[in-house]
Amino acid sequence: MNGRWLRCPEPRPGAALRLVCFPHAGGGASAFRGWPDLLPPWIELLAVQYPGREDRFCEPPVTELPVAARAVAAELAAVDGRPVALFGHSMGGAVAHEVALALAAAGRPEPAHLVVSAREPVAHVRPGSVHLGGDAALRAELVRLGGTSRELLDNAELWQLLAPVLRADYRLIETYRPVPGRRLSCPVTAFAAEDDGELTVGQAAGWAEATAGPFALRTFPGGHFYLVPHRGQVVRALADCLRPAPGPPARIPEPPAGDRPPRTAPGHRPTVERGML
Repeated sequence: MNGRWLRCPEPRPGAALRLVCFPHAGGGASAFRGWPDLLPPWIELLAVQYPGREDRFCEPPVTELPVAARAVAAELAAVDGRPVALFGHSMGGAVAHEVALALAAAGRPEPAHLVVSAREPVAHVRPGSVHLGGDAALRAELVRLGGTSRELLDNAELWQLLAPVLRADYRLIETYRPVPGRRLSCPVTAFAAEDDGELTVGQAAGWAEATAGPFALRTFPGGHFYLVPHRGQVVRALADCLRPAPGPPARIPEPPAGDRPPRTAPGHRPTVERGML
């Protein structure tokens, strides 16, 4: 199932749930290439491919977040009716949140779960100006955040090709102005890194206001790109929070018995946990 926006690296027709993953600024669907090997068989992974990179390199990048969100929501609405969960890291967290809202606005089912990683909640959204600066300012920002290879930063030819995409992504997220007052009803979980200079754990707890449903907060060691060195830990934590809570039948069918690690049932108040090792 490879459409314009969605890539499925390992189809799982029997999976009970689809996990749709949204990459960070400058990232592409390949950021999640190794994740299916770490997910239980009852989850099928879909990765979002933004235009302007990888197999969409020749397309102009999108610079308005709601435009991207509506396009992804429309493509999701066209696939079969299995439940979906959304996971987004950094810029991808904001896009995932907007996709959840777009689905609800179109009368479609909300996601079974929204997981937002290393992204400030709506109430803390700040404008930015990196996209207005020159290449030196853009490079400095990438170095500050980490997560970008030195090969890209030091290779003049690569930089010339990819800098416009990076700048477009910064424009998309720095000019994003969420519409106030919109709220989901699905469960929301925030993932936060303990040493992220972009987002404190306390700020991440503000995602509780994004939903009338259950909310949970999980913390991990590391900085803004904590999920790179701790990929296995992050994917296990994702699978854990996507499991249906005990009690009445949930929207997601129960996974096979062999795939059931200990559960954490999120409540309506924020709970802070260290990610599972």
